[in-house]
Amino acid sequence: MGSTSDHIKGTTNEAVGKAKQGIGEAVGSDKMQGDGALQEAKGKGQNALGDAKDAVKDGADKAAAAAERNL
Repeated sequence: MGSTSDHIKGTTNEAVGKAKQGIGEAVGSDKMQGDGALQEAKGKGQNALGDAKDAVKDGADKAAAAAERNL
């Protein structure tokens, strides 16, 4: 899975998780609030994974460019 899809899924999970927490609070459901918090945390992890993939790709691209300049 590419970094873009990780970011999309992460952002979606964060938003849905926050919404679940709000709805859970509004209706007094501790379970829904907990589920929302877990989903939000999952989304943050997915976004972090996407960021890491971006950083690795950027590093590889810079290394390849430097190697080409030295040829």
